[in-house]
Amino acid sequence: MASIFSHAIAAAALGTVRYPKKEVYKYFALGIFCASFPDIDIIMFKLDVPYEHPFGHRGFFHSIFFCYLQGLFIVRIFYHEHKFMSFQALITGFYFFCCGVSHGILDAMTNGGKGVAFFAPFDNTRYFLPWRPIEVSPVDVESFFGEWGMRVLHSELYYVMIPSFLLMLGMFAIRKFSKVD
Repeated sequence: MASIFSHAIAAAALGTVRYPKKEVYKYFALGIFCASFPDIDIIMFKLDVPYEHPFGHRGFFHSIFFCYLQGLFIVRIFYHEHKFMSFQALITGFYFFCCGVSHGILDAMTNGGKGVAFFAPFDNTRYFLPWRPIEVSPVDVESFFGEWGMRVLHSELYYVMIPSFLLMLGMFAIRKFSKVD
């Protein structure tokens, strides 16, 4: 898996493409939540659920279908003032959906694990992207604070963090110079 830091930064970068004028902090916090939540499935290791199981690590909670449900749920609970299926509800839900999907994409770019079940629960086949430059992050916190964690952050710096910051800077520049908001 990619680190929690990269999942959060990717969600923040995605959020800069289009964000609401009000409750910006809530919007970004929920986006970061959606990008990080799929790793809730590490609990399955403690429950002796095999990695390959549909609910194992990088299974259902990393799927496109789950991200869709998560986006709907977040909008319904935290943005109940948006009318169901209104343009604003769809755009907001799409951001949360994209944040969730970004998690699976980043995990599929790592050099470890057994792939991501993008199409669960309909197909549990695990996939990696053909380009896998990100060092896989350790599951346990203790291992992250050492040489392994530094290798992870180094690889994520080039392939996630710098591109994310460039996207953020680019979007802020576009807004500033085009007076679009």
